[in-house]
This record gives sequence, C-alpha cells and structure tokens, in this order.
Amino acid sequence: MQIAANLVPMTPSIDQLGRIIANVAAPAFLLGAVAAFISVLASRINRVVDRAQFLHGITDDDASKAYLKADIPRLRRRAALLNRSLFCAVLSAICTALIVIVAFVSALLQLNHEYGVAILFIVSLLTFCVSLVDLARETRIALHDNDLRT
Repeated sequence: MQIAANLVPMTPSIDQLGRIIANVAAPAFLLGAVAAFISVLASRINRVVDRAQFLHGITDDDASKAYLKADIPRLRRRAALLNRSLFCAVLSAICTALIVIVAFVSALLQLNHEYGVAILFIVSLLTFCVSLVDLARETRIALHDNDLRT
C-alpha cells in the first residue's frame, strides 16, 4: 500500500488550484465567445442552405423567378466560406478546452505547463482569426443585387 501511495503524486494545494483557476479564466471566456460565434455561423449556414433549396425548387418555365437561379454559384461560395469558418471555430474551441484540461492535469501531476498552454492558446487564437476572416469574406459577398429586388 505504501508503494502505491508513493506512485500517486501529491494533489495540488488550494493555493495552486486557485492560481490555475485564475489562469484558465481567460480561456474559459474565450471558449464561451467561440461557442456563441459557432451558433452565429450555424445560423448563417442554415440561411444559405434554405435559400439554395428554394432556388433549386424554381422551375425553368417560371420566367418571373428564373433569373434568381443565377445566384446559386454565389451561394455555393458563401457556404464553402461558412463551412471553413465553422471548422476553424470548432478547432479553436477544442484547443481552448485543451488549455483548461492541460492546466489542471499538469497541476495534478506537478508538471510545468506554461509552454504547452501558450502554444495551445496561440493555435486557438490563430484558428479563431482564420474563422473571423472567412466570415468577413462571406459577408462581403452576402449582399447582392438579387437580394434587393422585390
């Protein structure tokens, strides 16, 4: 029994846990922001898909709405940008969650975690920035002359 007790590292003190919780507060807020952003992206993707389904339902003999079918390639481009943006946002959320996990596990095992957390945080922010850039690109092509016709 003594051998097993020696194999298990000492658990972190309350002060250590307090410092870890303070250190993971920023990633926790980032995780909440990324989750809200993912919700926005999913909503935009749904709108693009609904619009594309509507346009595919227009028959060729409906002359009053046939011109709208020219919008399908633009919707495909928007969907591709939103899909990549969503992927990058999810990747950012996973990296952010890993920051919190690594911080607590390394405290439990009494390991230095600063470099690993820093790398994960950089990767998380970079993927979040790529996601934001893709959203910006999508919003630039979102408004079109066909959207303004009544």
